[in-house]
Amino acid sequence: MVKESSCKICRRLYQKLLLKGEKCLSLKCPFIRKSYSPGAKKQKIRGKKISEYKKELWEKQKMKEFYNLSERQFKKYVCQILKKRRGLKDASLELVKKIEKRLDNVIFRLNLASSRAQARQLVGHSFFLINRKPVNIPSYETKKGEVISLKESNKKKKLYKEIVLVAAQKTQPSSWLKLDKEKMEAEIIGEPLLEEANVPVEISAVFEYYSR
Repeated sequence: MVKESSCKICRRLYQKLLLKGEKCLSLKCPFIRKSYSPGAKKQKIRGKKISEYKKELWEKQKMKEFYNLSERQFKKYVCQILKKRRGLKDASLELVKKIEKRLDNVIFRLNLASSRAQARQLVGHSFFLINRKPVNIPSYETKKGEVISLKESNKKKKLYKEIVLVAAQKTQPSSWLKLDKEKMEAEIIGEPLLEEANVPVEISAVFEYYSR
């Protein structure tokens, strides 16, 4: 099965999900130029009334694509929260925290990758160390106090120079992360915040979808 392009995903879900990093912020973004879903006629514009089920489905799809997760991975996270939902103060926050702490997402939030897809690829190719030990599992759940650094053998690669350049041009990452741009070393210093995550999704609808 051919994977749908990132731009078509945003158009189909009527939401700019910033799946291609900097390109999504430029005027070249297809989401801006094409105000209709893939395969639809130009006259068919956004804003059409939809059913509650379809809304929940779209919200689920948006959050899954936003974090670059497979259906199996995303459902696993949601179901984990649903099982203990009654005992939680804020289920939406707990879901976001669970996903935000994935190593691939942390690399993206540290501005060491232009997109979550690239971050996942970098982690899978063993670009990073956690507490000086190599970790190549994108879903690894990072913990407060852990230190993330670039593998020494990768510092000669062209991609390493690109990572350093991108990081230098960006502002400091989220408040729960600390990045030393000179050493190219980061530390988990807190917990993810719902406001900072800025997930463009009605998370309660995601829970409703999986509760059916």
